[in-house]
Amino acid sequence: MENKQTVSQKKLLFISGTGWMFDALDVGILSFVITALAKDWNLNPSQMGWIGSINSIGMAVGALLFGILADRFGRKSIFMITLLFFSIGSGLSAFAPTLTIFLILRFLIGMGLGGELPVASTLVSESVATKDRGRIVVLLESFWAGGWLIAALISYFIIPKFGWQTALLICTIPAFYALYLRLGLPDSPRFQTVTKENRQSVLKKIQEVWSKKYAKRTLMLWVVWFTVVFSYYGMFLWLPSVMVLKGFSMIKSFEYVLIMTLAQLPGYFTAAWLIEKAGRKFVLVTFLIGTAIFAYLFGNVESLTWLMISGMFLSFFNLGAWGALYAYSPEQYPTVIRGTGTGMAAGFGRIGGIFGPLLVGNLVAQKVSTDYIFTIFCISIVIGVLFVLFLGKETKRMELE
Repeated sequence: MENKQTVSQKKLLFISGTGWMFDALDVGILSFVITALAKDWNLNPSQMGWIGSINSIGMAVGALLFGILADRFGRKSIFMITLLFFSIGSGLSAFAPTLTIFLILRFLIGMGLGGELPVASTLVSESVATKDRGRIVVLLESFWAGGWLIAALISYFIIPKFGWQTALLICTIPAFYALYLRLGLPDSPRFQTVTKENRQSVLKKIQEVWSKKYAKRTLMLWVVWFTVVFSYYGMFLWLPSVMVLKGFSMIKSFEYVLIMTLAQLPGYFTAAWLIEKAGRKFVLVTFLIGTAIFAYLFGNVESLTWLMISGMFLSFFNLGAWGALYAYSPEQYPTVIRGTGTGMAAGFGRIGGIFGPLLVGNLVAQKVSTDYIFTIFCISIVIGVLFVLFLGKETKRMELE
């Protein structure tokens, strides 16, 4: 019996993880596509910033909308819909003739991406045993690194020879495979037990998330999500372009970002190992502090060796922090408002993802140095750390309400 449960847990992790991986593949490929588009369509830094930001606007809308719908109609069905948005939009964007059409499709892709991530983490956290919950959700997040690695490999080998359109089409194929896999996935057992209670109005759920009982943890989550997403999309969507700004060729910058991306995997696995031993709060705070330190260093160092070292540690700590955040967020709320609460926090965070790339685009256009830009992200993360320290409570081994 125990073995059967382990197999089903692995299957749940694999099926949810493949979707997560292809989400990451899309976001990762976008950072390289922006660099290629800038060349093909003669884009200025401000227009480049808008590509990343429109994606985040879609993610903000998707996280809020699909989080609420997941509390209404179930985790699995919304999980499927989000992947459809993302798969179809991604395929169509390869044929976009103008920047405007490309931006409209990026908004739709963003909706699918933004909705899928909080719904997936909610489904997984509700479907596994308490003692494994944090570790499994962080391992789910580790599929993100796999997606980024594939994106970096496709970008390095495909974009220079065959163009960004081919790269985007390649990304669409596995997404449909993930959709097929998901058909056999059961819905969350916890959601199935509260379906009648679940029919309360959307407004009531939103009020509940901000009620006296949950207001402190909601405020903490919203601030942390905002600071983490703001810094992540500001830094990582611009990584290949920042390397070009520092004087490296497009091919070389893709190569270096690929090496930096490799450090994401040990970041996740270290966070997954620590999260059930030291707790969510400890992992989140420690990994965010590491992110802040290496964000500052990456912006300030000039030699290639130090750029690579700080870039790798930035990847290590930042993605480990993401894993802890996805494990921590669903644990703040009871089942009846878990999708809404997690989706609202992620949705608010995505507003940070709108401002991050736009800010970098505008500052680059004004010839502001990268050390100044990365110091802003460092300060942002420190603010997130303070909110977790003072308002966050430890949820390790806590039974979900």
